[in-house]
Amino acid sequence: MSQQVRASHILVKTLNEAKHLKEQLNNGADFASLATQFSGCPSKQNGGDLGLFGRGQMVKPFEDAAFNTPVGQVSEAVQTQFGYHLIKRTA
Repeated sequence: MSQQVRASHILVKTLNEAKHLKEQLNNGADFASLATQFSGCPSKQNGGDLGLFGRGQMVKPFEDAAFNTPVGQVSEAVQTQFGYHLIKRTA
């Protein structure tokens, strides 16, 4: 089992925003475009790309979702102290 994943994310303040964006993604919207437009994280400059990271580098709920989401898929909204994340595992 891989000890590193690569993921992108979109960070928003509310669950409703996250659900709305997830719906758009389910209907074919481009993840990087939505991240650039709506994410509250500096990673939005890179389409939400966080690069490679291992266990222990991210807050636990984020890490768990990133490691448990299949490559190419987008997680359901994940709440952390920073807000709500939609996480796309890219590798």
